[in-house]
Amino acid sequence: MGDRDRVPPRPGDARSPGRARRLPATGGRGPSLVDARGRGLRDLRISVTDRCNFRCVYCMPREIFGRDHVFMEHDELLSFDEIERVAAAAVSLGVDKLRITGGEPLLRRGIEELIARLARLRTPDGRRPDLALTTNGSALRVKAAALRAAGLDRVTVSVDSLEEARFQAINDVRFPLARVFDGIAAAQEAGLGPVKVNAVIKRGVNDDEVVPLAERFRGTGIVLRFIEFMDVGASNGWRWDDVVPSAEIVRRIDAVHPLEAVAGAREGETAKRWRYRDGAGEIGVISSVTGAFCGSCTRARVSADGTLYTCLFASRGVDLRELLRGGAAASGVPGADDAALRAALAGIWERRDDRYSELRAALPPEATRDRERIEMSYIGG
Repeated sequence: MGDRDRVPPRPGDARSPGRARRLPATGGRGPSLVDARGRGLRDLRISVTDRCNFRCVYCMPREIFGRDHVFMEHDELLSFDEIERVAAAAVSLGVDKLRITGGEPLLRRGIEELIARLARLRTPDGRRPDLALTTNGSALRVKAAALRAAGLDRVTVSVDSLEEARFQAINDVRFPLARVFDGIAAAQEAGLGPVKVNAVIKRGVNDDEVVPLAERFRGTGIVLRFIEFMDVGASNGWRWDDVVPSAEIVRRIDAVHPLEAVAGAREGETAKRWRYRDGAGEIGVISSVTGAFCGSCTRARVSADGTLYTCLFASRGVDLRELLRGGAAASGVPGADDAALRAALAGIWERRDDRYSELRAALPPEATRDRERIEMSYIGG
C-alpha cells in the first residue's frame, strides 16, 4: 500500500427529516427505497483510495495536494471485507449498479480481488449488479485483462485534451497522452466495454477542443461524455464564468456532425445522450450545473474512509466505518451485524433530501465559493 499519513476525522452527518416509503418489488427490479423526494436508491459509488498519481487542476490541484499533503493511512481505509459488506447491504436494498472510484482506484493493491468479490453479489431477484470503474487510464494496459477476468463490466477513462502539452499540463505530472490511449485500447481488447471517456470542459482551458474530441472518438465504439466544470470540493477555484454549458457543446458538435437526441437507458442516468445522424456513434453531456438532475438522482457515495454521502456536493456524511468496527452486535462480534448495517443504510436514504444543483443558481456567488464540501478525490465523481 505504501506509506499513508493520517487525515483529521470529518464530522458526522445531520440530515433533513423527511418521510419515505419502501417500494415493493416491481418489474423484476427487486425491492427498493425512496427518499424524502421520492427518489429510489439504485447506484452506489465506492471510493477505494484517496490517492492519485495525477494532479489534475480541477480535482487535486498541486498547490493543495502537494508533497506535504496528508493522505489516509491504510487502516483508515475500508478493508475489502468492509467494502463487500456495505455493497452487499446496498444491493439487498435495491442497488443494481456499483462503480469503483478513487482517487485513482487502480492504485489500491489487490483491486482485482475486490472486483471478484463484488461480482459475486446478487440482487434480491437474482441479478448480478452492473460493475464499473472510473480511472485515469494510467494503469489500464497492465490491469485491464485481470479486471475483466475478475468480473468488471466496464471502465470510464478521463481524457480532457488531445493536445499533448495541454494534457500533461492538466494532469500536472507530465503523464503522456499516448499511454492513456494505450490503456483505452487494452480495455477494449479485454472486453471492458463499451468504454466511456469523460472530458471535463472548462472555458479558456480546453473548450476549443470540443469538436476535435468528438471527432477523435466518432466511429470507434467509445462513448465520449462531456462534463460541465463543477464546484465539487473547495480547491479547484470554480467560477460560473468557467462553465461551458452542455447546450453550447451540443450546438458546436451538431453544427459539424448533426446530432439527434436519444432516450436514456436507465432510471437516474446522469448523461443526456445524443447520437450522430450518420450512425457514427453517440456522445453524452452531463449538465449538473446548467441542467440539474437532482430530481432523478439515484446515487449514494462511500468515501475511502467509509463515510456515506448522499450528494456529490455534500459537506457532511455518515460514518459507516465506525458502525462496521465499533460497538457490539447481538451476536457478540465487534461492529454492527448485517441487519443493523442494512437498517442504517435504509434510514440514511429515507431521510435524504439533497438537491444542491437545483438550488445553486439561486445562491449568491459567495455562498457557492465559501460553502464547505467534500473534495472529489475522496468520493470520486
